[in-house]
Amino acid sequence: MRKEKEGKKEMKTRKELKDEVKATFRGHWGQAIKLTLIPVIFQILASFAVAIGSLGLVWFLTKNGAALDYSGTSNESTFSNGGNPFGSYFSGFLATMILVGINFTFLDWLRTKKSDFKVLRGVFSVFTKRHFISVLVLYLLISLFTFLWTLLFIIPGIIKTFSYSQTYLIYKDLAESQKDTDDLSYLDYITKSRQLMDGHKMDFFLLKLSFIGWDILAVLTFGIGFIWLTPYQTATYVAFYKDIAQGHFGNSATDGDKAATDNNEGSFIVRY
Repeated sequence: MRKEKEGKKEMKTRKELKDEVKATFRGHWGQAIKLTLIPVIFQILASFAVAIGSLGLVWFLTKNGAALDYSGTSNESTFSNGGNPFGSYFSGFLATMILVGINFTFLDWLRTKKSDFKVLRGVFSVFTKRHFISVLVLYLLISLFTFLWTLLFIIPGIIKTFSYSQTYLIYKDLAESQKDTDDLSYLDYITKSRQLMDGHKMDFFLLKLSFIGWDILAVLTFGIGFIWLTPYQTATYVAFYKDIAQGHFGNSATDGDKAATDNNEGSFIVRY
């Protein structure tokens, strides 16, 4: 059953979103897999790390009779990550930039149904003069706001993560549309995401939750299942944006949609 909100077009169900992605990928799964190959490799490595870590922990507990030293001295460093914080932040930033580029490409693919794009160009589409600085600033702002909300409690931080989740795709649509975006600040893109996700955060959460069985199965296959799951999952999340945005940000919008959007944009209130 489709879901309809007052004054808005009805939403596609989770099944319809997934069916749309499967129909788009039909005959082109190879292209989808190549597009998400980099995050898949990291997911496979992470699955192996979890498996090896679990086996190592079982071996350690078995061999030592679960006798752990809690003196806080000799074994303290055993459980510290010992990593470089800068390296961790940089890897998170790099992963985000690649994923944003993949999302941009999936959005174009879902809209045009054209699969003849260059994979490397799609993966690294954010690393261009046109998008890099903007996406970098948005990444820093989203990270900062999410961190500040998380300082209050974990739950507000999670909620804001969903609120800000469509920022990059909204930026893409507005940046690549014919609309004049000179009067938009980076904060406006985040605000528009928050406004767009009003009433849809639970929908997005349930969509993500619907993949948990597949996630577990992919981990049990030592990450091999992510080869097929990652493009399917990622594109479905992009299809969710395409559905709730309804072309209101300058792409594939009817005249009525554009007029409604123009009338509402002046009423946006910046809240974080």
